[in-house]
Amino acid sequence: MKSAGGAVSQPAPYLKVGLFIAAVTFALDQITKYAVLYGLDLATRGKIYIAPFADFVLAMNRGISYGLFPQDGELGRWVLFSVKIAASLLFLVWLRRAATPLTAAALGLLIGGALGNALDRAIQGAVIDFVSLHAYGFRWYVFNLADAAIVAGVVGLLYDAFSPNALKSPPKGGI
Repeated sequence: MKSAGGAVSQPAPYLKVGLFIAAVTFALDQITKYAVLYGLDLATRGKIYIAPFADFVLAMNRGISYGLFPQDGELGRWVLFSVKIAASLLFLVWLRRAATPLTAAALGLLIGGALGNALDRAIQGAVIDFVSLHAYGFRWYVFNLADAAIVAGVVGLLYDAFSPNALKSPPKGGI
C-alpha cells in the first residue's frame, strides 16, 4: 500500500486487536457507569459495601487524575474533554504502528479508557468514579474501569518497552 508521499507503507498488523480492545474497554466502562448511576442509584443510596477492602461510592471527578485541578466551569470541562480526545487520537496513530500485540492491547486500553472518561465529561460534566479501595485505615482514590484500563495500558507499554525483545528492532512505517 502506498502512502501520500509515494512510499510503500506496512499494513498495521495489530490495529484490529487494539481497536477491538478499545471498543470493549469503552463499552464495559460505560455499562458499569450506567449501572452505578441508574441500576444501583448510588446518588441516593450512598456507599455500598462490597468487601472489607472495597465499597462503591459515587464521586463526580471534575478534575484530572485523582481529582487534581478541579474544573467547575464550562471552559475547563471542554479543555479536559479536548485533551482526552487529542490523547486518544495520538494513541490511535501509535496503534497503527504497533509492532507487538502487547503494544496494541495496551494502546487499546488507553484509547478505550480515555474515550470513556471523555464521554462522561461531555455528558455529565465530570468523570463518574465509583470504586473505593481501602485497607488498614488507608483509602485509595475513587476510580472507575476506564481509570483501571488506563493504568493497565501504561503498565503494558512499560513492560513492552523494557522487555528484552523491545530493543531488537524499531517499529517500521510512518505515521
